[in-house]
Amino acid sequence: MNTILQKFERRAEAVGSLVCVGLDPEIERIPSRFGDEALPLFAFNRWIIEQTHAYAAAYKPNMAFYEARGTQGLTELEQTMEYLRSEHPEIVTVCDAKRGDIGNTNRGYAVSIFDAMGFDAVTLHPYLGREALAPFLERQDKACIVLCRTSNPGAGEFQDLQVDGRPLWETVAMRVSTEWNAAGNCMLVVGATYPEEMRRIRAIAPEMTLLVPGVGAQGGDVAAVVSAGLDARGKGLLISSSRGILFSEDPEGSARSLRDEINAAREAVHAAS
Repeated sequence: MNTILQKFERRAEAVGSLVCVGLDPEIERIPSRFGDEALPLFAFNRWIIEQTHAYAAAYKPNMAFYEARGTQGLTELEQTMEYLRSEHPEIVTVCDAKRGDIGNTNRGYAVSIFDAMGFDAVTLHPYLGREALAPFLERQDKACIVLCRTSNPGAGEFQDLQVDGRPLWETVAMRVSTEWNAAGNCMLVVGATYPEEMRRIRAIAPEMTLLVPGVGAQGGDVAAVVSAGLDARGKGLLISSSRGILFSEDPEGSARSLRDEINAAREAVHAAS
């Protein structure tokens, strides 16, 4: 197994959690007490991590919230990553950047995300094909999380298009699981808002880990996700929540509640099997 997926398995087992906390700190929504800090997003992120790390298998910063603040935002992201590496090196870090380009451009992105910033994993667009993503896929020490069936309402505009008699998202799942995952370092993004599609993807890729956005604010149902997406070992899911934890009055309690809800659903699936 890929070293990052091993890291995730160890962490998930150690804390009994499949929770991924999305670090998407909208500057307008963070508590006012962080506003006087030199790096307010970092100060907020550090507080969130302190509140939630006991329940987190992974943290997933979305690049948009940092890039929008220019050099200060990138510094805030770098400080967040340094803090995680220093204080919680056992927790997986995912760069939610959805990169996808060609040639040297992707090679630059891979060096930036994996080496300069030190992320364990990155989200990627498959649209330009395996050849374009080679700089990421060849990194056997990292994880590549390929968009498959996304959680947004308009996902079907392209993802439901028929390709040789099957929807495009199904073709992506088949291609990634049978060809792109040669190094065992791939995952798939499958939205919580499409549990029936998730069930089909699990059948296509029975051993792959799925990153699942869309619970909480986007309306995805935890029990439906767990029923559809667990692998044969009762694992194989990394379930992400951002706003539902970050902007809760009690981030620690919200992270703990999500962990407990997921685990209760896991137990129900196990009991029914």
